Amino acid sequence: MTYEILTGLIGFAFVTSITPGPNNLMLMASGANFGFMRTIPHMLGIGIGFTVMVALVGFGLMQIFDLVPYSYEALTAASILYLLWLAWKFANAGEPETQGASANPMNFLQAAAFQWVNPKAWYMALSAITLYAPTRDITAVLLVALAFGAVNLPCVSSWTVLGQQMRRFLTNSIRLRLFNWTMALLLLASALPALFG
Repeated sequence: MTYEILTGLIGFAFVTSITPGPNNLMLMASGANFGFMRTIPHMLGIGIGFTVMVALVGFGLMQIFDLVPYSYEALTAASILYLLWLAWKFANAGEPETQGASANPMNFLQAAAFQWVNPKAWYMALSAITLYAPTRDITAVLLVALAFGAVNLPCVSSWTVLGQQMRRFLTNSIRLRLFNWTMALLLLASALPALFG
């Protein structure tokens, strides 16, 4: 991989990782509701889970969509249903102190598994492999996956920090509920490209 292609890959990884999407919106909400430290497993689940996803897509999962014509549509439908459920959970979340044991941020495994039903993650993984590892050789696929692993975690962490900083403005239940409803609506909006794309 030439220097120019590597630079393009890193730029692509940065832009797609830092822009709003389901992962980043959920991390901002988690940062606001639970703080940075309690959201670390969620961040690591995204960073590592997505890196593994990119590698597996490059090693052959893309071919499933070619072999099974409706598999991508089924995946899109499952993704949108899951995002609807998450949006409902966001909208109905109360203050963590009042929810007791049910008030927990997403854990590492949940966040890693979420990548497989995240429409933006699929777009990013499929596009990255198509653009930067078209021959699907092992070295190119691993380089693409590692580039995303290196760039993704700092990008998604910045959204958690943003959410944590918003905590100072979410000091009463009305503001927190308004914030959670806004996050729910933005999460739904992030699914629109998958629905109408």
